[in-house]
Amino acid sequence: MNELELLGPRAGGPALGSAVLKAVAEDFQVDEVLDIPLSGQGEHLWLWVEKRDLNTEEAARRLARAAGVPLKAISYAGLKDRQALTRQWFSLHLPGKADPDFAAAENESLRILERTRHSRKLQRGAHSANGFTLRLTQLQADHAALDARLEQLRVQGVPNYFGTQRFGHLGGNVEEAQHWAERKALPEQRNLRSRVLSSARSYLFNRVLAERVEDGSWQRAQVGDLLAFTDSRSFFPAGESECSDPRLDILDLHPTGPLWGEGIPATQGAAGALEQRIAETHAQLCTWLGNAGLKQERRILRLPIGRLTWHYPEPDILQLEFVLPAGCFATVVVRELLDLVPAGQTDSPCVF
Repeated sequence: MNELELLGPRAGGPALGSAVLKAVAEDFQVDEVLDIPLSGQGEHLWLWVEKRDLNTEEAARRLARAAGVPLKAISYAGLKDRQALTRQWFSLHLPGKADPDFAAAENESLRILERTRHSRKLQRGAHSANGFTLRLTQLQADHAALDARLEQLRVQGVPNYFGTQRFGHLGGNVEEAQHWAERKALPEQRNLRSRVLSSARSYLFNRVLAERVEDGSWQRAQVGDLLAFTDSRSFFPAGESECSDPRLDILDLHPTGPLWGEGIPATQGAAGALEQRIAETHAQLCTWLGNAGLKQERRILRLPIGRLTWHYPEPDILQLEFVLPAGCFATVVVRELLDLVPAGQTDSPCVF
């Protein structure tokens, strides 16, 4: 499966040129944004960790070994790419224990930048956002055209596709999910089960979003839509008055798409008809997700780009800085600008 099949069409028009991303780890930097005041006391040790070319799960294993605790005692808010320079929080449950010596865990690929205590562990999905600094090299594109497109993205956002990282090499995770759905079974191994379920949900969401990008309704509320605010997991139905809510214009309120689970989405009208058609086309996957015990959830169709700035350190380098809500992919922002020339393969989802 190629990128177009896994995601969908671009919203802003064809790519304006090409560039390389992730030639080195420093070209893709991620800083987790966590709005939790830490007390400095408690049985949970929180670590602010910088990782280079190291994925989150391997970092957790390394910290657990150094601390002499089981892996289940380590918590983190989200998964980050291996091929990147990332900074994120981990917590370790250490009731009645002193802070461990992490010297065995630290080297050029992992550094502990800060440590403090707190009364609670770090929950999955607790981060509010991720800050990105991307350095695109070997740039072949007109600067004026890029500037105009970036101003457009600042105003209207981008389609909130799940990035190709979610689906594995050439969509292998989706194909694996389809095999399990055909067997009406789930993998016993927890990480594999989580990966195939999330890949299937993400793929179906992208199918709905792709059609709404195609017809231009991805950034427009329709009667029958389910609407949600940028930072909220709750949603509500759109009537005629909701479709003219001024918060839609300032990218605070958005139409949503389905994250499939048990039952059917509560959308109506044109949005409901589209989601029903996608469900019928992929009936086996939808039934399998419902039987897996997942609930119907929603995800915003439109991704607002916070604090977007850019400059050109060299004529053939574009540096972007921006903030995205947790669970959203920086690569779908870049995709609206440029075709990326591969400099290495990303092996894990950017964030959950």
